[in-house]
Amino acid sequence: METFMQQFPVVVGALNEGFVVTFKLFFITLLGALPLGLVICFGSMSRFQPLSIFTRLFVWVIRGTPLMIQLLVIYFFPGLVLGNPIWGGGESGRFAAAAVGFIINYACYFSEIYRGGIQGVPKGQEEAGLVLGMTRSQIFFRITLLQMIKRIVPPMSNEIITLVKDTSLARIISLQEVIWAGQAFMKGSHGISGAIWPLFFTAFYYLAAIGVLTVAFSKLEQKLNYFR
Repeated sequence: METFMQQFPVVVGALNEGFVVTFKLFFITLLGALPLGLVICFGSMSRFQPLSIFTRLFVWVIRGTPLMIQLLVIYFFPGLVLGNPIWGGGESGRFAAAAVGFIINYACYFSEIYRGGIQGVPKGQEEAGLVLGMTRSQIFFRITLLQMIKRIVPPMSNEIITLVKDTSLARIISLQEVIWAGQAFMKGSHGISGAIWPLFFTAFYYLAAIGVLTVAFSKLEQKLNYFR
């Protein structure tokens, strides 16, 4: 018991540092993937066939392959194949590579959610807007977008909650996120080795983060009930 009490503040300090990396990766992924997903959505819905086909093929490849493999390719391919290690070998380079991989991956998933939300808005509302003299951009931002947001909140919330847990995959390229920090105490970290409880303790960080997001999305859905 005494050993545990001595280890606890050391472990929590290390896990807090790892969770900061996890949270940064989560936040930057959302910051990049949400707008990029909308761009990809417009590309897949474009009337210009070459763009539409290319975009749909890209989304199919990204959604059809594991995120872990995508991270490995993004991080190692430039250096091992092209001879240009653009990411370097430091923690900042690994974080940048992980962020790029997560943004691309989640943007493709978000794009499909956006597309489903846009196509779910009745076509008659767009036609009514045109009759009233509104431009297509006005129709999108004043009519379609608001209803799309209402429709996509549930599936989007699921993807964002999944993102919290998927950040743990970044350890495949040795990014020192919270699970990496917890697992390090099994091998030897901060003078502690052979301790497995810090790895299990990381679950509380994920539960806390997901709990906050669940409450936030629940409140958002309640505020968007004006379309009922």
